[in-house]
Amino acid sequence: MSIAHQFHYDWKVFWRSPSAIFFAFVLPIMFLIIFVSVFGNQNMELADGQLVRGSTYYLPGIVTLGLIQATFTNLAVSLTASRERGLLKRLRTTPLPTWTYMAGRTITSAAAATLLVVVLVAIGRVVYGVAVPTNTIAAGVVALLVGTFTFSALAFAISSAIPSQDAAVPITNAVTLPLYFISGIFIPQELIPEGVREVAEVFPVQRLYDAFLTVFDPATTGAGFELTDLAVVATWGVAATIAATTTFRWEPRTA
Repeated sequence: MSIAHQFHYDWKVFWRSPSAIFFAFVLPIMFLIIFVSVFGNQNMELADGQLVRGSTYYLPGIVTLGLIQATFTNLAVSLTASRERGLLKRLRTTPLPTWTYMAGRTITSAAAATLLVVVLVAIGRVVYGVAVPTNTIAAGVVALLVGTFTFSALAFAISSAIPSQDAAVPITNAVTLPLYFISGIFIPQELIPEGVREVAEVFPVQRLYDAFLTVFDPATTGAGFELTDLAVVATWGVAATIAATTTFRWEPRTA
């Protein structure tokens, strides 16, 4: 079976899962609408003192959240469920190469993340008037690709540590929610203590968010590539890939 066939199968399975659709699409769109509606669209100050409209601040944050939900959360939950139902174990007995299966799952997550980003940007542009600078589009695409790679790899890595299907959602939320808060996704950066921001900079969530924020910031000059932030995100992806190749479990943990 080719990667294209595996992707076609995984893509159909994804759209037949109400929980996957909710966490990967509905939830991020809800967050964007709620945040802009509740906190307004007035000017907000970034950590560097730059003023931007509320929608311009929240859109890259929700894009980051949506990408993580579509890759890390959705993939970790679905991998754990497939393992505990014995699907991965049976898959190992088929002629399907392991790398083809993993590539198909990763490409499915990437396609879902890309579609979500397009929808969020369209809502931000049409409903809230968020400007999308054309000179930073390439930087946005690179951030999307790096973020998808890293958080998909992290999903494969953490799935081995999740003991059961019921624990998948609580564990992934326990990992992501604190990082969303300290990274400025939910709380404006100027309200976060400097020491907390320094801690957040170690993790890929804030780094990816900063890369997207530069893409959407009207004051950005040049191509908008945040190479340091992308390098940190990519480093997490490489480390997660190494961990996943050595710890990934195909056998169910529970009887």
